Amino acid sequence: MKFCRIFVISAAILVAQITTLAHADRVKDLAEVAGVRDNQLIGYGLVVGLNGTGDGEMSFTSQSMTSMLARFGVNLSDTLSNYDGSTSRNTLKLTNVAAVMITANLPAFTKPGQRIDVTVSTVGASTSLRGGSLIMSRLLGVDGKVYALAQGALAVNGVSAAGAGTTAVVNVPTVGRIPSGATVEKMVETPFSTSEYIVLNLKNSDFTTNRRLANSINDTFGPGTATALDAVSTRILAPAEINQRVTFLSMIENLEVEPASPPARVVVNSRTGTVVISRNVKVDAAAVTHGGITVTVKTNNDVSQPNALANGETVEVANAEVNIDEEANNMFLFTPGIELQDIVDAVNAVGATPSALVSILQALKQSGSLRADLIVI
Repeated sequence: MKFCRIFVISAAILVAQITTLAHADRVKDLAEVAGVRDNQLIGYGLVVGLNGTGDGEMSFTSQSMTSMLARFGVNLSDTLSNYDGSTSRNTLKLTNVAAVMITANLPAFTKPGQRIDVTVSTVGASTSLRGGSLIMSRLLGVDGKVYALAQGALAVNGVSAAGAGTTAVVNVPTVGRIPSGATVEKMVETPFSTSEYIVLNLKNSDFTTNRRLANSINDTFGPGTATALDAVSTRILAPAEINQRVTFLSMIENLEVEPASPPARVVVNSRTGTVVISRNVKVDAAAVTHGGITVTVKTNNDVSQPNALANGETVEVANAEVNIDEEANNMFLFTPGIELQDIVDAVNAVGATPSALVSILQALKQSGSLRADLIVI
């Protein structure tokens, strides 16, 4: 009874708390409910009605078609009897049929009878699924049980064309989708309605953010309602009635919590020269110089022509000219505790290119002056 009274009174407190936090994020943007997630489904099937772009004489496609037709009373023997009494394997030439793998995501709380999208991909020699239709196929979960049935016409964005020895392909014609192409037959059970507690998991692990989340819930609904378990999970005492539990979680999702500042980190993409620096990056005292030396060597080939009366010999003479140019960039100084804006201003002042900035950051990290994690991707 005490928890129920706190639950009713907290509605007014919730509205007041949301209006007081200006630079906070909603709980639903920071955390997810444990056990409430999508589930992957997979299946195998046949796409028919292709315009000559099927698998052809693929053995597993032939076996699948033979097995499917047998269910409808069409008996195709696996072997054929030849005139000489020998037998040979019956391989169908299925140019209009393709064997495919089917994948789908089953969202949490999806009920039987609802429909989900499916993706169909070739596994054989088929070159295009355009114009094909998927025959009814079972979609299985990781436990091997059937959770949905898929069937329908494919929507394929890719196009391929060939002629005179030249082939042109736009996008991927061997993958297609069927919007709302599967009907859910079985619901995935979740602990949301049966467990005593609701557990929220932060999307980004952080002890400070998780502590603030638990404190915000306790300030709104009363002490002892939420307990921070680690840097990710917060355990929340939930009402027993399912309708109250839904309302309770809805109120928690709209609570606003100020997340902790992310760790100091510098991310460098060595291929594109992109550098991302978080706001908490600081540098200890260091002196950095940026510049380059350009050495230019020019060679002029001349011909030495002696006087004809001196019985001299004509020879080639190579004259080399060497020039050394050095950029006139000065050294700049990082004082202790310098922050992100100062780093950017100093690097821009010397006209450093992205590759030069990467070199400067790596040198600062090696010298121990960069107080941040340097991540190169």
